[in-house]
Amino acid sequence: CSNLEKANGNNIDGEEATKHFLQELVNILLAYINKSLKRSSKVLDFHYPHQLKEGLEGFSLELPDQPDNLEQLLVDCRDTLKYGVKTGHPRFFNQLSTGLDIIGLAGEWLTSTANTNMFTYEISPVFILMEEVVLRKMHSIIGWPEEDGDGIFCPGGTMSNLYSVLLARFHLFPVVKTHGMSAIPRLALFTSAHSHYSIKKSAAVLGIGSENVIVVRCDERGKMISSELNSSIETAKSKGLVPFYVNATAGTTVYGAFDPLNEIADICKHHGLWMHVDAAWGGGLLLSNKHRVKLQGIERAHSVTWNPHKMMGVPLQCSTILVKKKGLLQECNQLCAEYLFQPDKHYDVSYDTGDKSIQCGRHVDVFKLWLMWKAKGSEGFEAQINHCLENAEYLYYKLKRRSDFQLVFKGKPEHSNVCFWYLPKRLQSILPSPERDRELHMVAPKIKTKMMEEGFTMIGYQPLEDKVNFFRCVFSNPATQREDVDFLIDEIVRLGCEL
Repeated sequence: CSNLEKANGNNIDGEEATKHFLQELVNILLAYINKSLKRSSKVLDFHYPHQLKEGLEGFSLELPDQPDNLEQLLVDCRDTLKYGVKTGHPRFFNQLSTGLDIIGLAGEWLTSTANTNMFTYEISPVFILMEEVVLRKMHSIIGWPEEDGDGIFCPGGTMSNLYSVLLARFHLFPVVKTHGMSAIPRLALFTSAHSHYSIKKSAAVLGIGSENVIVVRCDERGKMISSELNSSIETAKSKGLVPFYVNATAGTTVYGAFDPLNEIADICKHHGLWMHVDAAWGGGLLLSNKHRVKLQGIERAHSVTWNPHKMMGVPLQCSTILVKKKGLLQECNQLCAEYLFQPDKHYDVSYDTGDKSIQCGRHVDVFKLWLMWKAKGSEGFEAQINHCLENAEYLYYKLKRRSDFQLVFKGKPEHSNVCFWYLPKRLQSILPSPERDRELHMVAPKIKTKMMEEGFTMIGYQPLEDKVNFFRCVFSNPATQREDVDFLIDEIVRLGCEL
């Protein structure tokens, strides 16, 4: 590192300094990867915001006027990883995106090294063609004709869902692109009570209005009730609204529920509505011969959101909006910026995909997925997805047999979500009542606080509708094994038994 200090002052050859700095950085990253995969290491070393802001052991978030030397930058890199959360740890159950795929990580490193943009073939020839190949593969897995589909990679599932609403509105009322919302009637769109909040957010962003999102009731397992959807559409029409779009969810965020896609498709066909399937979480199950039946009817959708950074384990971010009708993305978003999209280029300008997007600059998210697909094959993805659902089933049966845990709903989980309450000994003998609910509501947050402060595992909790706070365990990391599930149960009991 003394060499790095000299390099910072331009006293030695820049190429050697660059090589040395990157080698040191790779050593830091490899050490972090090794710790992330070790069960004996902590998931996190938790500190409160004020502690990190004030600085810990020389780690400062403040920006200097004078440049720090390269040795200090390496120390900062180590500390940044040290005080973060190891989301690749086999005992991290907190989010839908978990795990640390080494091939995907290599893909992300290469992507950042290439440092290019996805708007034109002239600056991103290989990545543009890779995106076409991967999207075509995903179309065929959904069940669409490969030559007809379209799509792009987006910065997350919320943006992919926003595209679906944007396209549906443009498909029905193309004039909105130039004349705005004042040129079209008051619209209504429909989504389930358990769907992702991004549908309401999309309506707000696009000027449709969140109040014009009609929330459809779900059954006790979190599936949209199709008869309720039909009556909601009829009611909206009677109030003078123009229904145009239905969002069906394949893998809800909390329960992991799958809406009845064929029934919803029949209703959409009857009323002439755009059907979107938000399969951000559940799309990966299409790669499993055992589980893809849960998405039966997805091929009837007009558009699909699918996030490979969830069940497929691709490093964040990696999300797609897949569209059945070719050319609609271009028609909806094209503005023909002359400095980018010249029509007289010397190659086929249909490969300049930038005008399909509402962004200008677009990150390369395809390469890590393409590389992982090459490394695993579809069969490898299928194996890891099946493994994750087997872990969920294992947890479900473990909890079902215990008196100190209670499942939120009966029946095996459809996806890898398992929702449950922990019941401290005192609450086990109390009959259900508002007072019991008030106490039970505080159990999960108290356990989670202790869990984060000790740092050996991590799981999320939330209330939902009339249900007080409960734990939601999700499995998307293929490194997680049954011993990790057992550890989670034991840790919850250890931290909560005295409550």
